Amino acid sequence: MAAVVVWQVEDTARAFFEVDDFVEFVAIQTETAVRHIANSYPYDAHEAGQMSLRDNADEITAKLSKEIAARVASAGVKVIESRITHLAYAPEIAQAMLRRQQAGAVVAARQRIVEGAVGMVEAALTKLDEHNVVELDEERKAAMVSNLLVVLCSDHTTQPVINTGSLYQ
Repeated sequence: MAAVVVWQVEDTARAFFEVDDFVEFVAIQTETAVRHIANSYPYDAHEAGQMSLRDNADEITAKLSKEIAARVASAGVKVIESRITHLAYAPEIAQAMLRRQQAGAVVAARQRIVEGAVGMVEAALTKLDEHNVVELDEERKAAMVSNLLVVLCSDHTTQPVINTGSLYQ
């Protein structure tokens, strides 16, 4: 995480007498505040309502500005603005987080596929019943539902199977 801070000396006497080097003091205090904020919030929110660096940049930047201002006030320095300029995972965890994001996308896609497949199965059963195409008992309905869900939810193309027997033999 990196940030840029715009500041000015508001009280020259305090800037000169309270610290050895006010420019270095501001840099050190800014880095300390950035590290504190970075450790206080997760990069991504993993729970609903949780603040994160990526999703709540404006709120967190405001907290960063307040924290920097409080840290540098003793040196007669006023913070005009601060802004987060760079936000990324550390290299050692970037690959693991990418896999997590991909897994979340796969799960969301699968949920959507299942919802669509269930809707299609419901529609098929309703149409068959409305048009009296075939009379299905509960066991045959269950077999049909199972077969349709496998076909509709599968990642691979389906292979036709010719049934030479009966469901009851």
